[in-house]
Amino acid sequence: MTASAPGRASAPVRETRGLTRDEAARRLADTGPNEVTARRPVRLHTRVLAQLTDPLIMVLLGAVVLTLAIGDHPDAIVIGMVVLVNTTVGVAQEIRADNAVAALSALTAPHARVRRDGAVRELPAAEVVPGDVLLVGEGDIVAADADLAEASALLLDESMLTGESVPVDKDAGTALGAGTVVVRGRGVATVTATGAASALGRIAALLDERREPTPLQRRLAALGRVLAALTLALCVLVFVLGLVRGLPLGTMAVTAISLAVAAVPESLPAVVTLALALGARRMVARHALVRRLPAVETLGSVSVLATDKTGTLTEGRMVVQHVWTPQASADLSGVGYEPVGEVLVDGRPAEADELEPLTELLTVTALCNDATLRPADDKASDGRWTALGDPMEAALLTAAAKAGCTDSAEPATTRPRLGEAPFDSLRRRMTTLHATGEGGVLVCLKGAPEAVLDPAVLLDPPEALSAAHQEAARLAAQGYRVLAVASGVRNDVPSPVTEAESGLALLGLVALDDPPKPHAAATLASCRAAGITPVLITGDHPATARAVASHVALLGAGGETEGHVVTGADVAAGRVADLTAVRVFARTDPQQKLDIVEAWRAKGAVTAMTGDGVNDGPALHRADIGVAMGARGTEVARQAADLVLTDDELSTVVAAVDEGRRVYDNIRRFLVYGMAGGAAEILVMLTGPLLGLPLPLRAGQILWINLLTHGLTGVAMGAEPASPGAMRRPPRPPDQHILGGGAWQRLLVLAAVVTAASLGAGLAARTLDLAWQSVLFLALLAAQLGVVLGLRARLLTRKNPFLPLSVLASTLLAAAALYVPFLSSVLETEPLGGAGIGLAVACAPAGSLAARLVRTAFRGTRPAGASGTRELP
Repeated sequence: MTASAPGRASAPVRETRGLTRDEAARRLADTGPNEVTARRPVRLHTRVLAQLTDPLIMVLLGAVVLTLAIGDHPDAIVIGMVVLVNTTVGVAQEIRADNAVAALSALTAPHARVRRDGAVRELPAAEVVPGDVLLVGEGDIVAADADLAEASALLLDESMLTGESVPVDKDAGTALGAGTVVVRGRGVATVTATGAASALGRIAALLDERREPTPLQRRLAALGRVLAALTLALCVLVFVLGLVRGLPLGTMAVTAISLAVAAVPESLPAVVTLALALGARRMVARHALVRRLPAVETLGSVSVLATDKTGTLTEGRMVVQHVWTPQASADLSGVGYEPVGEVLVDGRPAEADELEPLTELLTVTALCNDATLRPADDKASDGRWTALGDPMEAALLTAAAKAGCTDSAEPATTRPRLGEAPFDSLRRRMTTLHATGEGGVLVCLKGAPEAVLDPAVLLDPPEALSAAHQEAARLAAQGYRVLAVASGVRNDVPSPVTEAESGLALLGLVALDDPPKPHAAATLASCRAAGITPVLITGDHPATARAVASHVALLGAGGETEGHVVTGADVAAGRVADLTAVRVFARTDPQQKLDIVEAWRAKGAVTAMTGDGVNDGPALHRADIGVAMGARGTEVARQAADLVLTDDELSTVVAAVDEGRRVYDNIRRFLVYGMAGGAAEILVMLTGPLLGLPLPLRAGQILWINLLTHGLTGVAMGAEPASPGAMRRPPRPPDQHILGGGAWQRLLVLAAVVTAASLGAGLAARTLDLAWQSVLFLALLAAQLGVVLGLRARLLTRKNPFLPLSVLASTLLAAAALYVPFLSSVLETEPLGGAGIGLAVACAPAGSLAARLVRTAFRGTRPAGASGTRELP
């Protein structure tokens, strides 16, 4: 049952078979897909121009102009090559990102329910055509403009069309606008306009992935400004010192510019984007669809996982296990939605007289029902029956079919529905009115026991109600979801329908079981090991919540408050001093979910919230990471979420957190690697002249090193696998600096080691009367390549072959810089013999060893209670 407001009588039902498949196909060919006009693609020259206007690229272009002006053509060629490579990579990445967003929009596109050939079908909203009979219910996004033929308590949020914040009631004869959201109720409408002729553009706006800087990118931009200022000061110093030593003005100007470009890892934006994109792609492979790239990095710091129960911790395929009536009780066998099973009384098949009260009850549950069962077909991946609608109502249909109720297959035909009062969170019951063969009106009611077992609703004597209350409490304590069922007969259709909710007769109770998933307990244990606090928030009965929480070991993990269940009423009454001390909440409403999320956020926690209903939308939006169920969730929940679980498995959230930590760790590794190399290059240029090396490196040589380290190996670092202990350490603090947790100390140590090793090789080469500048060039490159291998979390892993391949490619290109005549001439290097190569190559293990050693140094302080070894990236 879905949440709705008190019902009103529906408009007369208009039975129609809808369009035929052939007619729908013809109209789709005539009108085109139900999509708005796509945005004009960005032209290639526009992308190239955007890349060339990047500040760092403009600095390089200025260097090209300067070198050409002074006749330094070799350096101009090298700098031009760097610009060409960076621009090509940037444009390619933009095109790849656009393609990814287009694919993402296709995967998250809304679906619609239509009636074709007399059967209800669910299809992509893009396939809806004018004339289709459209069925809408709570949580749906209206797929196209339509005229409403039938309405039952239908309330629409039209704020995206009109700006009005108050939802609007809709009656038969009114129009529905594409992109509006069904807040409650249901309706049947005829589509009048689709595509660009409708308001479907509002749905496209909901799916629009606007490219805004992520929090990480903003932090990196701030870091870049500091680095730029510091680097500029150092480069001015290098420039002045060179002039003091009598070096040419043009040479020192180009050298200073090249040094500035080398010191700042300009490939960092590409590394960040690539790491996030690869993370999103890997998450899709692990059944987690990232709708917003910032979610990838935020996932790595999630510290609280607020989860619902049904379909997340449990199977989400409810089964009627037990039926109780005042006359008899029975158990039902079978699993899933397949209507195969037996009705058992005391372990044996029920006799005909025992079945009578049971079938009467289950017939009412089949009539008071909006779900539809769908047989397994060849397209079903698991060969199981599926359901459209509420899983609980589908389970009731299955139970009715098992009991042989004739009204369970086509209730609309045998007992036409005359009106309804849909379930709502206040009344907590649903009532439908049906025509009887004798001209009367059958009243069918089902709902929470607290809302049905009420003298104001039932005529039964107090003793009968007391017995039903006791049985309901006993079943709920065992973890069942319990419904009370009642019925009655009226002479006329009451108006409103809620007037029929009195003077009814109790038929009995239905106990439904939604068992915990086999791996739910292990998933929550993994969360705790990773420093993530799991919290269960459900609208179910407290006893049911307790039973499930106990089964998955969610209760009793902490102190006294963590060991009991708190209800929404307790939260509303202010009887809970600290919401963050509670681990299980029951009978909560949407506002209380918001309050719980806000309480955790106020304490500085990074929250991930799972949900599947329209009422979960606010909490999904408010949480740092909103997680929606892909298979059973509503469109509103999916559109409000940052992450969509295509398999509806909570373990997928843990896998996504692991992926988020991997991405963030790789970005930090690149920062340590890239900035240590840039700092080493500056130190070499500053210290070399003091040691008798007048111009340690030429501008072209600096840029070539930068291209091979930042451009090749740096980007490959973004694909490194997760650290072995990534999910055994606490989440990173959300306010931690990008170079916090010991990263800046390691950066300085590595810069010092690379500088010392490179200068040592250069000085030794000068002593041996070798081409010392070429030795220093190769040594600086070799030391940085050693560092990149040493920083790997898993030194010999085969999960990222791109990194060793990029190191090999960089090594070959470094050799080409010495032995290929054209490159040697451009970079002003000289071929080296065995001694020179030996001096340079010896710097590689020095850099690698230093990187391995500092990985275990400068350990951050672990929060109290955190377990596991914290491996710093």
